[in-house]
Amino acid sequence: MDYRLLREATLAGVRAGRIPRSDACDAHPELLRAARSYSEKTAEPCPLCGEGLLALVRYVFGPRLPPSGRCVATTGDWERIRRRKGDFTCYVVEVCPDCSWNHLRSRFGVAGCG
Repeated sequence: MDYRLLREATLAGVRAGRIPRSDACDAHPELLRAARSYSEKTAEPCPLCGEGLLALVRYVFGPRLPPSGRCVATTGDWERIRRRKGDFTCYVVEVCPDCSWNHLRSRFGVAGCG
């Protein structure tokens, strides 16, 4: 599932003053830590501050994973998930480590083969 329309509506709301910037730039400290240390860096500038570059943080949820999910960033991480039994859901969150903008970018299923 793609969340681009919701993202654009949120950005338009912030720019029009209907949504406080503090509501859009409210990344949890753990999400910011993951964005800085364990993410895919992009060349995309932050849509709000324009200063920072977006990072993509991927969390996988499913059987026998922690309730908070597992952050996956490397090929090895993905292989370990795929070797597990069960079906998993991955959430991709875009994060600006500079201003704390964060938004769910996409969600998709991952089938384990273990």
